[in-house]
Amino acid sequence: MTREQELKRIAAEITRCRLCKKGGTGKAVPGEGYPAARVVFIGEAPGREEAKTGRPFVGRSGKLLRQSIRDTGLVESEVFITSPVHYLPDRGTPSKEMIRHGREHLFKQLAVIGPDIIVLLGNSACVAMLDGKVEITKKHGTLVKKDGRTYFITVHPAYALRFAKGKEMLFQDFSKLKRMIRPARQAAAAPRKARGTAERPRKIRLKFPKDEL
Repeated sequence: MTREQELKRIAAEITRCRLCKKGGTGKAVPGEGYPAARVVFIGEAPGREEAKTGRPFVGRSGKLLRQSIRDTGLVESEVFITSPVHYLPDRGTPSKEMIRHGREHLFKQLAVIGPDIIVLLGNSACVAMLDGKVEITKKHGTLVKKDGRTYFITVHPAYALRFAKGKEMLFQDFSKLKRMIRPARQAAAAPRKARGTAERPRKIRLKFPKDEL
């Protein structure tokens, strides 16, 4: 089974999962992107626009995120965008239970994709992947290694839209991300020649001070 087929199978699991939908509404949003992505972006939960379309980050926050991704030099179609919660939460903010259950599907997606770096957008993403809250305003722009994976912490685009300081943080963090992945920018074009086979671009060598790991 190819990576693409595996991800479609997981997406179907999410759509059928009753626990995922508990406390949520709208269409399931299992995530989208390149099956062999070297960079994965993890948000919080779908918003109203996402719940209507079944696609991640398509509202105002999504426009900012996708523009920020392009600004790093990455090709938007060759990253993967997802979240630990797959339905629009009835109460706005996803509960710990929603995050705890939904991340099990997320773990499966990451096992298939095998990214070099995972960008955590906000606190819910950190709770899901790092097993605890992170003081984002102090830890943004830093790398964390856990369970063999490398995470990059930044603010959620929604926070950047609400607060000027948040927008500045997001800009600073994506500027760092751009410097980190610059060696792989040309390699990112490689999969386009063999899209159906999800050929893997060369591994990203992170260019960052060791003391930030």
